[in-house]
Amino acid sequence: MALVLAGFVLSLSGLQLILAADYPSYVAAVYEHRVLLNPNPGLPLNRSSALEHMKQNLRVFEEQTALAAQQGAQIIVFPEDAIHGFNFTRASIAGYLEAIPDPQKVTWSPCADPYRFPDTEVLHSLSCMAYNNRLFLVANMPSRQSCNQTTDPRCPADGQYQFNTNVVFSDQGVIVAQYHKQNLYFEAAFDAPPECEYATFTTPFAGRFGMFTCFDILFRDPAVTLVKEMGIRQIVYPTAWMNQLPLLAAVEFQRSFSYATGITLLAANVRAAENGMTGSGIFTPWDSLSHHDAKGDSGKLLVHRVPVLDLSFIGDDNHKLVYPSSKEPEKMHVWPTGSFKANRDGKYCRKDSECAEGTSSSTFNSIMMYDNFTLVPLQGTEGNISVCSGSVCCHLLFRRSDMPEFYALGVFNGLHVVNGVYYLEICALVRCTSEEQSSCGGETEYAETLVDFRLTGTFTTPHVYPGILGSGMTVDIPDHSDWESENQLYMSRTGMSTGLVTAMLYGRNYEKDNVKKSA
Repeated sequence: MALVLAGFVLSLSGLQLILAADYPSYVAAVYEHRVLLNPNPGLPLNRSSALEHMKQNLRVFEEQTALAAQQGAQIIVFPEDAIHGFNFTRASIAGYLEAIPDPQKVTWSPCADPYRFPDTEVLHSLSCMAYNNRLFLVANMPSRQSCNQTTDPRCPADGQYQFNTNVVFSDQGVIVAQYHKQNLYFEAAFDAPPECEYATFTTPFAGRFGMFTCFDILFRDPAVTLVKEMGIRQIVYPTAWMNQLPLLAAVEFQRSFSYATGITLLAANVRAAENGMTGSGIFTPWDSLSHHDAKGDSGKLLVHRVPVLDLSFIGDDNHKLVYPSSKEPEKMHVWPTGSFKANRDGKYCRKDSECAEGTSSSTFNSIMMYDNFTLVPLQGTEGNISVCSGSVCCHLLFRRSDMPEFYALGVFNGLHVVNGVYYLEICALVRCTSEEQSSCGGETEYAETLVDFRLTGTFTTPHVYPGILGSGMTVDIPDHSDWESENQLYMSRTGMSTGLVTAMLYGRNYEKDNVKKSA
């Protein structure tokens, strides 16, 4: 089938990827690091003390890099904030900062030439990890860059930018790329770069990769621009993501973004249970290896072989992307599109009386992810329901096992304004945490109800990210998903082996991010 999502096109056949013997692939690793934190991040440390703190985390990096290399890894990604921690002020992080020479202007291996630039001990350590283990290494660290207020009106008052920075080292220990995080998430220690950066690097084993960091994934720049406009199909993604169910758990959205955009995403999350941080994975559009552990107290190394998706590297004329299933596909229930009745605008609804607005008298409101969703309950073991908010309409055909869990179909169409400002168009089927309507939107990782469904949404944006989350934080992808018309996207899933926690069509209308919130 042809997958056409979020403005991207990719050919898929079957749910499992089997690589032909001659198809190029590589071994990737991500490490979810249990970061050792500075207990008083608001108090400035001198350089020596800051280095002692960072070396505790770097020693773990060194061990895990060696373990990954022993398993054949050719690239390893470490999390955001994993070397230094978080909750610093602009002043208190000063001892942690290093100046990173621009790799587009300077060719330098800190491991081979450690004294070329002063105060670069962290760069030296990371460079030697890459060189000694002969792999590419991606790490996140705090950096500084001098600026002149006379020539740069955006230059901070203290004469330097302080950046949340990803650094990439080649298998020879050479710094080959850096990226300064654009979309900061309450990070008082750092500045956003004066202009958005689109950072890429090239490897000898898989061609080009791009990179961005954590909160960046929810915005057009740099994430969507890298993939859609620049054609990058392999992304390294350090993150320090605080999980928020039912729609934005780390592995849930990582899986959704990879599937929707047709890319490989190497996602390394920091591990800090007290902050709700966990969830890492190696995701291709077809399969994934992921980790989520909200209670454990140790890091986790993931190593997985994945196909090369850089078509310029593999030679598209000589290698066709053919992905046969490993078994005969099970006979799927085909949801009859005629089960929906459409009004004159092409919007689906449950019955004629609802076609004017697309909502029913049984709708209710509940807060989900700080947003006021309009929802309609699922009643019985099968049904056909709809709910709308303005031009965004959500339609659900479902069949479920007879369990006493309460589910609802919700819609949100508006500007999200808590912990970030961005415009959302969402259709979401969620398991509520109790029988109370107000519990719809509450956080739960578990469900016992098996649900077969076909979820359809009408959107004003082409950037829609389908996501399915099963009980126990198991990630899933649709059996089928496609645009039925210019503004109508569907996904279907049957035969899940775990209870359904969330099924969502998460739309991002980037053009409306600056729209003022109505009173």
